[in-house]
Amino acid sequence: MAGKAAKSIVNAIGEYQYPWREKLTKYKDELSKGVWGYWELGAWKPLGISARRRARLRKEVLLAGEDWPYDPERKEMRTKRKGHKVDRIAAEKRARTAELMKSMPQKLLDYKKRRWEKKMKEEDSKAAKG
Repeated sequence: MAGKAAKSIVNAIGEYQYPWREKLTKYKDELSKGVWGYWELGAWKPLGISARRRARLRKEVLLAGEDWPYDPERKEMRTKRKGHKVDRIAAEKRARTAELMKSMPQKLLDYKKRRWEKKMKEEDSKAAKG
């Protein structure tokens, strides 16, 4: 008995269609004023339709494949990273150190060569004086 009643309720709900076209025409002016409300003569006025009903109307319109032009423009995404700056800098330093270490053998050879040339130059100048 209860199962039949539940089935009849489910059928009635399944057959029910939310009248979004009528609601959209009724609240068209109100929806175009903004998402949450609007300023009029220096006073804030909330919309004539609640946020819950607005959301349901929007959902039904989108499910029907229609266009919903009443959403505000999306802002640009934040580019600022989250987390601690110290961690990011430490990772960059490690990467830079690894990159510099690749050129280290050549730098050492150049240093030794410069030092040897300087030593030879000093010896030549001592020999010339003495």
